[in-house]
Amino acid sequence: MAGCGSNLKDEKFGHLVRKHPCFSGDGHFKFGRIHLPVSPACNIQCKFCKRSFNKFENRPGVTGGIVQPEKVVELVGRALELCPELTVAGIAGPGDTLATPHALDAFAAIHQRYPGLINCLSTNGLLLERYAERLVEVGVKTVTVTVNAVDPEIQEQICSVIVLDGKVIRGRQAAETLIHAQLAGIRKASALDLIIKINTVLIPDINGRHVGEIARQTAAAGASLINLIPLIPQHEMSHLEAPDCFQLGDARESAEEHLPVFRHCQHCRADACGIPGSGVDLASQLYDQPMEETFSHG
Repeated sequence: MAGCGSNLKDEKFGHLVRKHPCFSGDGHFKFGRIHLPVSPACNIQCKFCKRSFNKFENRPGVTGGIVQPEKVVELVGRALELCPELTVAGIAGPGDTLATPHALDAFAAIHQRYPGLINCLSTNGLLLERYAERLVEVGVKTVTVTVNAVDPEIQEQICSVIVLDGKVIRGRQAAETLIHAQLAGIRKASALDLIIKINTVLIPDINGRHVGEIARQTAAAGASLINLIPLIPQHEMSHLEAPDCFQLGDARESAEEHLPVFRHCQHCRADACGIPGSGVDLASQLYDQPMEETFSHG
C-alpha cells in the first residue's frame, strides 16, 4: 500500500489533502488547524471515553469550555492572526459533532466568511448518512469517522450505549446499529466526494487483531485513510493497558494492507490550535475568554 496521502480519491483532491495537517504527513509539520469545541452532547458512550473541562490534559474529549456557534468566525479570525499557516477549521467535539446542530451552524458561518479554509468534521458516524448532504452544503471537505469495530461482538465490548432519535439502545443491538450506520454514512459521504479518514482506537485486548478488517470494510465503503489511536486507559477501561510500540506497529501493518496509514496523530484536544507538528499549542492565547462548561448525552 502506498504511503500516507497518496491515492486519496485518485489524487482528485490531492491539493486539499496536502494542506491538511491531520491527513498529510508533510502537512502535519507545515500547516495549522484550529479545533473549535462547539459540540456539547454525545449520542454514544464508549467505555474508554472520559470527557473533561481542563487546560492541562492533551487528549480528545478535553476542552477548556464550550464555544457558541456565533463566536466561531471571530475565533477563526484570531487564530489566523496567531497562526497564518492555518488551513483547517475543524470540529472534533468535545461531544459528537452531529448530535446537535451546533457544528453545522458553525461550519456554515465559517464557510461564508472564510471559504478558502478546509472545513473538517470528526464524528462517531451514527448520524453521518443523515447529514452528509448538509455537510457538503456548509462547506465541509474532510470527515473523520471513529470506527473501532465492524464486528458486533467486538463493538459491544467497546460501546455500551447509543441514543438514536430519543431511544436508548444497549448491548448487541447498539453495536449492530452503530456499525451499520457508520458504514452507510461513509458510503454516502464518499459518494458526495467528501474525503474520509478513519480513526480507530487500538485496544489490544479487544480489537487488536481486528484492525485489518476495519480497514478493509471502511476502504470498501469509501474511506481513503486510517489513523490508529493508542488506547488511553481510563473510565471503564482504566484496567487495560495501552498498546506498546510493537502492537501499534503490527496493527498499522495490518491496516496498511487496505488503506494508507496516518502516523502523526498526537491525541489533540477539542480546543487545539496551531501547527500540530510544531509542538506548540496556541489555545491558551486563543481561548482567553471564559467559556461555558456543559456536557450531555442524548
